[in-house]
Amino acid sequence: MEPVRVDTKNYKFNKEIPPAVTVPSGSLLTFVTKDCFGGQITKENETTALAGADFNWDVMNPTCGPVAVEGAKTGDVLKVEIWGIEVTGPGVLATGKGFGVCCDYFDKLVARVVDIKNNNVDFMPGVKIPIRPMIGVIGTAPAGDPINNGWPGDHGGNMDCNMIGEGATVYLPVLVDGGLLSIGDVHAIQGDGEICGTGAECPAEVTVKVELLKNFDFPTPFVENDCFHMPVASKKTLDEAVSQVVINGVDFLMKEYAMTRFDAAAFCSLAADVKICQVVDPLMTARIEIPKKLLKRLK
Repeated sequence: MEPVRVDTKNYKFNKEIPPAVTVPSGSLLTFVTKDCFGGQITKENETTALAGADFNWDVMNPTCGPVAVEGAKTGDVLKVEIWGIEVTGPGVLATGKGFGVCCDYFDKLVARVVDIKNNNVDFMPGVKIPIRPMIGVIGTAPAGDPINNGWPGDHGGNMDCNMIGEGATVYLPVLVDGGLLSIGDVHAIQGDGEICGTGAECPAEVTVKVELLKNFDFPTPFVENDCFHMPVASKKTLDEAVSQVVINGVDFLMKEYAMTRFDAAAFCSLAADVKICQVVDPLMTARIEIPKKLLKRLK
C-alpha cells in the first residue's frame, strides 16, 4: 500500500479546518513536516533570525493535516502506529531570554544550525550526538475552541514526549467527527524536559498507519512501544501532570490487567518510572513508563 502524502500546513488544532484528506481506517500516511520555526532559521541567518523584525512567530510549530478518518465519532480513539521518521534536513537549536528553563542566563535569543550526518547531530567539534527522531506535536482537534500547536493537552498536541518515535503507537481521543489528526514538530533528538526550549528541530517525513478503534477504554493520550505502556498528561504544573499520569497508570492496570487498586498503585511504585516529557510549554507534560515484561503472565 502506497502511503497518502499530507503536506498541508496548519498552526492550530481546530475543528473548523477542513481535512486535507479523508481516509479509511487502516490507511498509511506520510506527513511532510517542516521544523518548528517553519524553515525561517538557516546557517546564513542563524545569528540574526530570531531578533529580526521580519521573523514570524505566528507560524511556529506548523503541523501537517488535518486527516479525517472515515467513521470516526466522538468517543472513539485513533491508533497511530509510527512506522518511520526520516529526517530530511539540518537541525535548529534555540534558546535565550524568555525561552526555556535557562532563559534568565541570556540577554537575547540565540540559535544554531547543526548538520545531521550519518545518524548523528554534529553538535560541536569533537561532540556528535546520535539521533533518535521523535514527534513533538501529534494530536486531534478539540471539540471546543481552537488550541495553538504550541500547547499540549487532552487532545495530545505539543507533548514533546521523546518516546513518540519509530516503533511507538500513540492513542488519541476522537473529540469531533473524523478525529482530524495532525502531526509536526519533529526532533532529530531531544532529552527529557526539552530544557532549552527546543530539541534538534528539523524537517522530516513521518509515515504512520492510522486505525479507528471503538470501545477503547484506556486513558488518552496514551503511548506504547515494545517495552512500555505510557499514559501521558499535560497540566498547569508538573505536580499536577505527574499526579494525573499516575492515576491514569493505576486505572489502566486495573482495567487491562484486573489488578486491585492497591496492587496497581504498589506495582507502579515498585516497577514503573515517572518521566518528564517537557517543562517549557504553556502546560507541563509527564508520562509514566509501565514495563510490559513484568506483566506478561497476567495476560
